[in-house]
Amino acid sequence: MSTITDQFHGIFPAALTFFDAQERLDEEATASHWEWLIKQGVDGLVIAGTSGEFIALSDEERLRLFRLGRQVVTGRVPVIYGAGHYSTWHTQKLCEQAEAEGADAVIIILPYYQRPPKDAVIQHYRDVRKATTLPIMLYNNPANTACVDLSPRDIVLLVEEGVLQMVKSTYETVVPVHDLRYLLGNKMAIFYGSFLAAFEGLLAGAHGWISGILNVVPGHARELHRAVTVDRDLQRATRAWHAILPLVHLYTHRQLGAVPDLVIYRSILKRWGRNGGFSRRPFYPLSAEQEKELQEWMQRTGWEQPERLLEEIK
Repeated sequence: MSTITDQFHGIFPAALTFFDAQERLDEEATASHWEWLIKQGVDGLVIAGTSGEFIALSDEERLRLFRLGRQVVTGRVPVIYGAGHYSTWHTQKLCEQAEAEGADAVIIILPYYQRPPKDAVIQHYRDVRKATTLPIMLYNNPANTACVDLSPRDIVLLVEEGVLQMVKSTYETVVPVHDLRYLLGNKMAIFYGSFLAAFEGLLAGAHGWISGILNVVPGHARELHRAVTVDRDLQRATRAWHAILPLVHLYTHRQLGAVPDLVIYRSILKRWGRNGGFSRRPFYPLSAEQEKELQEWMQRTGWEQPERLLEEIK
């Protein structure tokens, strides 16, 4: 018998949305980046999520991204569309649009900013279920939403009701992954959702990894996932994680100063000769000094030539 994890597993970049220097949505650059990710061997894409800057998009722009996703991906990998909003009504409408535009699933962020109580959050997902037949991924990210999170037992309840089919567990800890895999097995597709402990998250039983960092480490993350979940080769998995970890530290240790991670990824892509595009303000590009520091860091760590690092993993 097939399960949700047969389709949804592995490396799913939270794909960047590209804007031009005037902050207009750049569909051509966005499509080019998504195509590059697919050619790097990712297992799926998350479009218009947090790293896709959904919070900076109008509804019309989000719909344009949904349509673009269908045109670019053409069924080659599963695509999860970010259809979450604070309000239940708004989320339902976005889910309807995502389904009409060929999404394979939707990812729904916790209701943000206003902090509804847990009973209301649970009912929010029940009501969203009424608006779509697509699999729903709970984006359990309390740090970024200021919302009460759903515990593993809360999630089990919603899985048993048929409301949720997947979860993106975005915590530093991997304890929720342990608990969910124990409680649900393969009844739910469990994705670790941060870049802080992806190695441990996969070891804990996560079926896959969703993160913005996967925009610049898709091949290395693929090796990590395969080494842990398929080949059970912990030495190779450790090599893969240690190749990725300097990029994690570049952000978490503030080696370029207080800079958003998305801005770092864009500059790395540019250093590789690719279009990195722009974010919408208040995310500003790196300064000239920060760009110089990034160049030196990439030369020092080997990330100037990511293909060589990938060969060393194998």
